[in-house]
Amino acid sequence: MQGVTSFAPQWLLQSICVFRKACVSRVVLSGSPPPLAGPPIPLIPSCHMRPCSVTQWINLHQSERVSQAFLRDTRVNLPSMSHSVKPNRTSSEEDRKEMDDPAEEEEENNEEERKARAEAEEVAARERAAQRQLMAVEELVQTERNFLKHLQLCTGTIHSNLEKIQPPPPNLENMFQHIDEVMEVSCRLLSLLDQAQMHHGEPKCLESFCDSFLSLSQDIEMAYKEYLANYNNITALENSYKQKEALWVEMVRIIKTSAPDVNASTLSFFLVMPVQRIARYPLLFQTIQKHTDPQHPAYPKLELTAFTAIQINCRINEYKRFREVADKYKKTENLTIKDKLNRLSGHSIAKKTARLSQYIKHETGILPKLKDEEFDALTGFFFVLERGISELHENLQAYLYHLQRFLSCRPEEADLDLEGEKTPLFSKEITVALRQWIYPSYEKRLKTLVFKPLSSLRELMAGPRNLIRKRQDKLLDFEPIEDKSSLTFEEQAIANTYKTINTLLLNELPQFNGKSLQLLWGALEAFSCLQRDLAADMEQLATSFTHQLPHSYLEAGEFWKWAETSVLEGSRRLECLCQSVQDELNAPIVQYHQITVDSPRSPHLTISPPASGLRRHSYTPGAPPLINTKTIPFYQVYAGYDFSARSAHELSLKSGEPVRVVEPHDKRGNKEWSLVEARGQRGYVPSNYLAILPSVVASPTFPYR
Repeated sequence: MQGVTSFAPQWLLQSICVFRKACVSRVVLSGSPPPLAGPPIPLIPSCHMRPCSVTQWINLHQSERVSQAFLRDTRVNLPSMSHSVKPNRTSSEEDRKEMDDPAEEEEENNEEERKARAEAEEVAARERAAQRQLMAVEELVQTERNFLKHLQLCTGTIHSNLEKIQPPPPNLENMFQHIDEVMEVSCRLLSLLDQAQMHHGEPKCLESFCDSFLSLSQDIEMAYKEYLANYNNITALENSYKQKEALWVEMVRIIKTSAPDVNASTLSFFLVMPVQRIARYPLLFQTIQKHTDPQHPAYPKLELTAFTAIQINCRINEYKRFREVADKYKKTENLTIKDKLNRLSGHSIAKKTARLSQYIKHETGILPKLKDEEFDALTGFFFVLERGISELHENLQAYLYHLQRFLSCRPEEADLDLEGEKTPLFSKEITVALRQWIYPSYEKRLKTLVFKPLSSLRELMAGPRNLIRKRQDKLLDFEPIEDKSSLTFEEQAIANTYKTINTLLLNELPQFNGKSLQLLWGALEAFSCLQRDLAADMEQLATSFTHQLPHSYLEAGEFWKWAETSVLEGSRRLECLCQSVQDELNAPIVQYHQITVDSPRSPHLTISPPASGLRRHSYTPGAPPLINTKTIPFYQVYAGYDFSARSAHELSLKSGEPVRVVEPHDKRGNKEWSLVEARGQRGYVPSNYLAILPSVVASPTFPYR
């Protein structure tokens, strides 16, 4: 081999070099020693080659042939290692295929290694995702438990300790308004989550977590939206406490003492937790969804749960925005004229002028009104309901007033000596029982169960009424810009305000009408029950004295005969009383004075019948008997002019017709009209149509007997 390399050509040397590298690479990859023992083949650099003669070239050519044969033998024998020699494989394609086998094996090994590495990484990623999913689930449960624990601490220990402050903080109960509903729904959710966590590792565990939240989604929304809508009032009330330094210092001390393990110094530390909690539900469920395989059976339900949590937050924010608009416009402002004048500005005057112009155009028919039948039906029912509640409240108020006046009169305490009347049996005992026990208890229950709820309901009607009126004003502002394609910032604000109020009324007014109607029916039902209880108490009271009455031992027939006689006698006496009162009312009431004078003596001679003891033919101017004539002058009211009635409240009169003045004024105290009675009818006539004329009624006198 050493002799061959001394005169080997360039291409042979390069072939040997490539072959050697291939052998070395195979040894390294296979880890086995090289197939041929012996000294390494030296590489002859190209600089050792020098020119030669023809004879040398022929010898060199023969040497090259020998070298090629050697190289073929080497290529065949070296890769075979311990295998048997196959002398028939002399093709160049087979030689190249033998040379490519190590590279293919290397690529296969690398591919297997990559697959194994990818599988290992995938397994590790699944394990990490499962671990993170488990941590997210534990975070959901643990944070819910801590949330409920802090709220219970706030509403329990801290609240009770704050109530012990003297004097207690004003409106302290409003700080904890609607928080009980949040705690109740949180407790239910935590119970369901704990039950689902007990089956951790089962395929349906995640579905149980999702079902726990989805089953309470409506209750969660109802509880949290009321609390969040009232949260601004909570912060405003806490700021009012901060204005009172002594009270605030005492409250901070109590909060720190009541919750030493919690780094809290204000109530807002606890009361802001529901605001933060409802916003955290979407993040927690999205985290669980993120670390869950999309092929997992619970993945669609996780996606639905996360979407539901987001929608709950959106609806709560929308409800809070509606409440803010309603609170802004439903307030009734009692402004003085000075305050109203101070509010006037160029912008407000222009806005009110535009509204008035739009309203006039609607009323005159220049522009059509924007009609909403659904809204008109709701508002129509609301106004009917409001009028009914107001009238019932006023009637009940008058009823209580007369009941109090009745209880203030105590005739049983006076000794009534009625001549010719028998003292009613047990009258005093029954009256005392009525005034001291039955009626006071009835009045108290009536105020508590009927009057106060009606008063509160009547006050609640002011909010929707103001919103309806404000909606009408905003509609007048919205109509001119309704058809515009592009709106300015101010016009967009006007449109948004109108749409918000309109949507709020359409959504809330049906519920308000329904609840108001239920409360009204409840008040009427309570009033009916109170009347029934009052009648039962009266019956029980009367029954306790019935056996002591003289007619209690009568037979049935005799009792009814006695009852009929008593009723007829009472009816006769009542008719007599009514007749006497009617006669008294029919008598003239306008009598200014009544003068009685004696008539003067008659200037004529008075002839008297002969008396015994008088002389027959003598003329004696004796004293004649005096005959008195009484004249009774008085004043009577007559109709001075003809008057034709124009309504049912007026009375037609003819000139000279006598009338009786019942009231010299109308119901409002106006003296231009008078209530009169004529021909058994009553009615109003103008006062200047009446005339007062004197009249004289003299007793008949005769000059002779």
